[in-house]
Amino acid sequence: QVQLVESGGGLVQAGGSLRLSCAASGGTFSSYAMGWFRQASGKEREFVAAISGSAGSTYYADSMKGRWTISRDNAKNMAYLQINSLKPEDTAVYYCAAGVLASPLSPTYWGQGTQVTVSS
Repeated sequence: QVQLVESGGGLVQAGGSLRLSCAASGGTFSSYAMGWFRQASGKEREFVAAISGSAGSTYYADSMKGRWTISRDNAKNMAYLQINSLKPEDTAVYYCAAGVLASPLSPTYWGQGTQVTVSS
């Protein structure tokens, strides 16, 4: 069983940046692909980015390319999502997930989410 705990969310002004963190425990971290999803109020959860277990490959939703960077540190059992040039429409709960790469990520485990609110 893998436990995932996100942190780093908060209130930020439009144009600002955030780095979300995901701490993993209870499994072999490098054996899992990691990903980030987000869910805005009243909308479905959507894929943001994924990274392979070795960090050799990264994947982004087409609408997310350019402002987002996913990374991981297997020595620390951590995954990260750097978000730049934040926009009010980025306001959502951001979830970390661990799973297998499959179009592009099939999650097995989820974190509890961290709220990101972008003010205009």
